[in-house]
Amino acid sequence: MRDDICTIPVSEVFEVNDGCPLCRMRDTIEERIIDYIMGDAMMEPDVRIETNKVGFCEEHFSKMMSHRGRLQLALMLQTHIDEVNKNVFTKNIFVSQSKRGEKAANISDSCFICDKIEYGLSRMIETIYRCYENERDFRELFNNQDMYCLPHFERLMAGANKKKMRSYYGEFSKNLTRITGDYSKDLYAQLSEYCTIYDYRANKTESDAKECRDSVEKTIAFLNGRYYE
Repeated sequence: MRDDICTIPVSEVFEVNDGCPLCRMRDTIEERIIDYIMGDAMMEPDVRIETNKVGFCEEHFSKMMSHRGRLQLALMLQTHIDEVNKNVFTKNIFVSQSKRGEKAANISDSCFICDKIEYGLSRMIETIYRCYENERDFRELFNNQDMYCLPHFERLMAGANKKKMRSYYGEFSKNLTRITGDYSKDLYAQLSEYCTIYDYRANKTESDAKECRDSVEKTIAFLNGRYYE
């Protein structure tokens, strides 16, 4: 599978200031991979071999079902289910019943798309550290983001260290914490405002709190990195 499917210019993502930049990275990679495996990947044996072995998670099966190209999905499923039959259900006196369960679990717990997203995102995070250390323009882009979701805040903090950013580790950590903390506190204020709409003692209507109407969706997106309409 071509590496450029899983990579996008990091600075390009940070030039937009609309939600968590790492979520934008993930969503772009995810969209590219789904488009790819539902199209050109049908003709690439190495991709088919891998999808036959690992399959897809529930979320990505759902996204592929809503994607154009039902025949492509059927062809992938045909060879994938054949792989399942061979590895899990073919009679073999040397394979115990518990071993069959383990093999089924390995397939059920794996996802081709999740693996590729993780591959692309992990490389981009390393690029973020490098760009923050070496490029002033990128530091400004990073420090002026409106928010980072909690899962990606945790991941950026966990992966950063003085070895990767000898000169700017402290500044990086401080700004990342400031941005994420301020956003989290603002969410609390918005949720509080939203809840008062339904408090008869507050004497407010929904029109009085336009800013907080989507506070529930924004808070869920902050907590788990996915925005639900």
